[in-house]
Amino acid sequence: MENHESIKMTFPNKMSYSFMVQSFVREVAKEAGFTGDELNQIDIAIEESVSNIMIHANDEENPTFDIILEKIPGGMKFTLKEMGIPFDPDQIRKFELTKNLDEFSTKGLGIYLIQNMMDDLSFRNLGPQGKETVMTKYLDDSAARQEGNETVPEKADPGVITEKIEYDVRGLEEHEAIEVSRCAYKTHGYTFFDDHIYYPERLVKMNRTNEMISGVAVTKENVFMGHSALLYQYPDDTSAELTFVFVNVEFRGQGALNRLVDYLFQVPKKRELRGIYAYAVTNHPFTQKSMIKFQINDCGLLLATSPASWKFKGISGEESQRISVALCYRYTMPPAVHDLYAPAHHKDMIAKLFSHVGAQHNYLVPKTFSIEKLAHETVIDSGVNELEGCAEIFIEIYGSDVIRKIRKTLQGFCNQHVAAINLFLKLEDPATYSMTAEFEKLGFFFAGILPESRIGDALILQYLNNVALDYSKIILVSDIAKEMLAYIQKLDPNIID
Repeated sequence: MENHESIKMTFPNKMSYSFMVQSFVREVAKEAGFTGDELNQIDIAIEESVSNIMIHANDEENPTFDIILEKIPGGMKFTLKEMGIPFDPDQIRKFELTKNLDEFSTKGLGIYLIQNMMDDLSFRNLGPQGKETVMTKYLDDSAARQEGNETVPEKADPGVITEKIEYDVRGLEEHEAIEVSRCAYKTHGYTFFDDHIYYPERLVKMNRTNEMISGVAVTKENVFMGHSALLYQYPDDTSAELTFVFVNVEFRGQGALNRLVDYLFQVPKKRELRGIYAYAVTNHPFTQKSMIKFQINDCGLLLATSPASWKFKGISGEESQRISVALCYRYTMPPAVHDLYAPAHHKDMIAKLFSHVGAQHNYLVPKTFSIEKLAHETVIDSGVNELEGCAEIFIEIYGSDVIRKIRKTLQGFCNQHVAAINLFLKLEDPATYSMTAEFEKLGFFFAGILPESRIGDALILQYLNNVALDYSKIILVSDIAKEMLAYIQKLDPNIID
């Protein structure tokens, strides 16, 4: 099997087919290079997973299930997808060994076995699409040698290196793209919000086309340590996102993150770059503290943009609700002074946030405005990140039909069960002054600003689609972020007094 080659089979939800499923998986795993004990471990994990599906299935409602086998760098991914009843994996009872036979219970034994047979195990509820069990298994060293010269991920952390080591920070070499993907997996599993990171060939292409600028840290022996990147999300962007920041656990504490970010600020750019923005998660303080260190300053707070299942290996944090992020910005050249039409009821906060990131603008009030007199049709651009369950809407041109178009787009996202929708309004357009209040009538509320966005300096409004959010669980570091949180909480229409 070639990397990322996959095979999908659909089986009846009947116990009599269990042996056939195992035989199918075993033959594909052998083709991928697994042998001996590893094949037996795969057998046990698949048997347990399939049994769970079949035992709990309702044959009339869920007559079949899919099994998808995918060759990934250094191993295989096994996905079992079914239409069974949703469940909370956190509620699964943990299996406990005991010497007292009278107290012995097999509850949780199946999950315990799978976790010990496989290198990674995760569960996902997919809403109307059912649910899936995802398992990953890597080849051992002897099997890896059969793969030729291809390097495979380590199966276990070698431990944090405590002594200081010498290393270099430089641009990505194309053969190192696979190491970036592996580093992302070690840090976040398969939960990272942008799945480009798991496809080395995409990373190579994005660097070739200047869509992304990658920096890597490597030891003097050329061992990969970590990665960070600047990503231009849209073709016309003049600001880039600081993202794909990963440092292998064993090299944390070496200062690699600081040097990687410094490299990205200093490396010559082939595209115009007016500023850098980043999203710092709020379920733990560490990312926010890094942004403060890099002088990438808070300017927005986007609620519930990521699922609670997003993993941070080696870092503990709040995990009981969807993850909110602090939006941060830093200019890379002196900011121009713009004439902005900030809505009167948010003007003071907008001006404070621009000042916080280092920009001073003129804040004007339009002389007259009538939506009915707008000559153009509304032009919007929108997109959804299905992995994250969040979406963005940019208003490029206001027209007399703008409310209808925004309402229709919003309804579409809500019907797709998108949890969080962010609306970007051009502050240099006089229409934003009056129309902000109209969008707030639809359920949008203040989220912050984004300087030098694809539509210029932007005001961000946000909409939460039936999201249960406990504001007290949002962890913030800077004073301005805490002030924003209090401001936003007062405006959130979803809070019932």
